[in-house]
Amino acid sequence: MTRPQFVNEVIRDKRGWNARTVGQADAWTYRLPDACLQELEQAVGEVDPDEGPVTGIVVRDEQFPKCREAVQPILSALETGLGFLIIDRLPIERHPLRRQQAMYWMFGQLLGRPFEQNIEGTLLYDVCDMGHDVTQGARFSVTNAESTFHTDHAFGKDAPDYVGLLCLRKAKSGGHSQLVSGYALYNELRQHHADVLESLYQPFCFDRRGQFLDGEMPYLPSPVFNWDGRQLKVRYLHYYIVVGQEKAGKPLTPMQDQALEVLQQLLSAEDLRVQFDLQPGQMLFANNRWVLHNRTEFEDHPAPTQRRHLVRLWLSSTTNSNTSGKGREGD
Repeated sequence: MTRPQFVNEVIRDKRGWNARTVGQADAWTYRLPDACLQELEQAVGEVDPDEGPVTGIVVRDEQFPKCREAVQPILSALETGLGFLIIDRLPIERHPLRRQQAMYWMFGQLLGRPFEQNIEGTLLYDVCDMGHDVTQGARFSVTNAESTFHTDHAFGKDAPDYVGLLCLRKAKSGGHSQLVSGYALYNELRQHHADVLESLYQPFCFDRRGQFLDGEMPYLPSPVFNWDGRQLKVRYLHYYIVVGQEKAGKPLTPMQDQALEVLQQLLSAEDLRVQFDLQPGQMLFANNRWVLHNRTEFEDHPAPTQRRHLVRLWLSSTTNSNTSGKGREGD
């Protein structure tokens, strides 16, 4: 494995936001123009509400001119701004489920290229509690357990550039979304815990949650931090590292253990994070290269038709050549 490059200075631009500097919610909420919504609703009006997967719908270059204008501020925010944006909102209440998903699927293609989320090739992924247990090998996304701060597909050779979530229904209680800037996290480490940075640039073993092919290892070695000469890249999910190191037969060294403990302490501090609840119809898009996200534990409604339901979309940036559009499940 090529030795990661280091970034040796504090990052002082917008990407290094924290709870104090991120601003109020209106600073990171973007209202879709009516003209864009009209284009989307006209397009989904032609979608059969009962037949076939919506992932077969391919957006053509000549489609959605107003939406293509509308997504430019979103892409700018993802790449050079805060790294995330809440999009308000898709009018899901006016459409059956398949057309709700179709609107989201078509809109996502304007931001990037859909990225496979598991070895089965799933492109739209339902995030809801299916009663599974993380300690038995399940992914956090199909439980009601707190996911802890992470980046998606942390164990994959390639990772999506952007993570999207469409809220269809909220939980009865809990299930809050939390985000932390990897740049702010790095700045805290550099200024106050520089002694652990060397370890975080060295490989850890990430458990792959059974998402690997014959002949592949059940874990992937990767550093938590890497600097590619222009941007910081983060791969992290604490529990997957712990399990991955066990599967690799490589107990954490004292320095690795200390580095992960410091990360956990920083990520548990409220002064780095922003927290919010997505409302039905709202979408969240976040830069998965350097924005870490968490979903808190939640209690769901007893009725299946009312239970928490989000739909996840992974995207590769069309201007980023480091991702292939193929991946395996990340959380």
